[in-house]
Amino acid sequence: MEEGGVAAGKSTAAVRGAWIVCEDEASQSLRSPRARTWGRVGRTPVVRVRGRGSGRVSMAGMTCFKNGERSRLIYSFRVHRGRKGEPKGFTWQDYRDLIVRAHHQLRGPIVLVWDNLRTHLMPQMKAFIAENDDWLTVFHFPAYAPDLNPQEGIWSLVKRTIGNLAVANLDQLATAVKRSLKKIQYRPHLINGCLTGTGLTMDA
Repeated sequence: MEEGGVAAGKSTAAVRGAWIVCEDEASQSLRSPRARTWGRVGRTPVVRVRGRGSGRVSMAGMTCFKNGERSRLIYSFRVHRGRKGEPKGFTWQDYRDLIVRAHHQLRGPIVLVWDNLRTHLMPQMKAFIAENDDWLTVFHFPAYAPDLNPQEGIWSLVKRTIGNLAVANLDQLATAVKRSLKKIQYRPHLINGCLTGTGLTMDA
């Protein structure tokens, strides 16, 4: 891997025998994303969406890479129904719990590379990182460089899957998103393809 914090993360991972974990967030509302499909020549296919109301599904995902190991996808998602007092996004505790879960599943040290989202920089998160520096090292992607994050490719795959799906409510949307993420989890070649799409490699 190259490019700023990503290159530093690769070097640190090699020294510590750690996994490189790239994190990112995305969301999807009831309005279907654009996607390609088959259609008659000269007629643009139209997907009619019956869903009404506000709300969305938020996703936080981690693509995990280590030489000699099967690539992994670890994720969390939350359904936002627009209720009073409901968090509008992932909290720092949600990110902490996701990191801890990744550590347990990967069974090894982690070099986490993520962006400068405000929640990532909160004092509580910084304290958590400092308290666990025996297995957790954090670097940041360069600003405005989503093309370097393989997790962006995962979101593209998910939205391509649900692009032509007309859901009636948030529960159906959440089920479709979860099904898509689970399918990707069992296809490490897709996860590897998302890394290849960034132009980065795991080569020393």
